[in-house]
Amino acid sequence: MDELDMRILRLLQKNARMSYREMAKELKVAVGTVYNRVKKMEEEGIIRGFCVNIDYEKVGFGLTAVVGIKAKGREIVRIERKLAEHPRVTQVYDVTGEYDIIAVAKFRDREDMNRFVKWVLSLDGVEKTNTSVVMDSVKEEPVLEIETNAER
Repeated sequence: MDELDMRILRLLQKNARMSYREMAKELKVAVGTVYNRVKKMEEEGIIRGFCVNIDYEKVGFGLTAVVGIKAKGREIVRIERKLAEHPRVTQVYDVTGEYDIIAVAKFRDREDMNRFVKWVLSLDGVEKTNTSVVMDSVKEEPVLEIETNAER
């Protein structure tokens, strides 16, 4: 990763629909250079895809919960994979501390969340859960400010 790659990533984070031509113009490089750099970053797994930042509340998923899960050691990875496949789950983290797994999920209502928590508790190896309902989302963006080497 060099300075140009970092600058390309910054532009894509701001607008993943930006054309190669627009990026090339802003970065003062050839369109082919931008195209090749993006393709290389995709092949290397740096860019894993392009997504839309949706206001989930406006499409009916107004309840967000953070679920701490305590699991039997040998079952943790299997449980994490099951959670990752669930359509309501947006993030799954393998963590240290009181819980082994943290899952973030979005729901239509309390009953939707209740079904999910009961499903989690029914998984083999799950010992207990602790669910926290998000009261207000202060910041929820899939964007991290990427610094170039010159800015560090």
